[in-house]
Amino acid sequence: MALKYVNQAIKTDLASMGVPETNAFLGDVLSSNDQEKTMTSGFFRLEKSKPLSYTYTYDEMKIIVEGEMHISDETGNTVKAVQGDVLFFEKGSRITFDSPDYGIGFFCGLRKPGEA
Repeated sequence: MALKYVNQAIKTDLASMGVPETNAFLGDVLSSNDQEKTMTSGFFRLEKSKPLSYTYTYDEMKIIVEGEMHISDETGNTVKAVQGDVLFFEKGSRITFDSPDYGIGFFCGLRKPGEA
């Protein structure tokens, strides 16, 4: 199929990432069929709570579509990301996500569905 479409994908139910005291949720929406370089996209939501630290086992890009996130890497580089901001996380990066209220990001990563 050349075109895949998901109506109102931003309203997809997101599953908890299961990190104690951290209100982080993730949901895959679409994936490519390429078995060697599978690309998966979806939404990540973080609500005010303890920060989430995550080590990427794949390359990922994210655009903030709503709210605000404070994002830092292991080198001390920190950004306040808001709607319209785009980020790239290289495989092997340890990234910390925090939010004063909530933030939603649309992601696209080089991984199979459910491998986050």
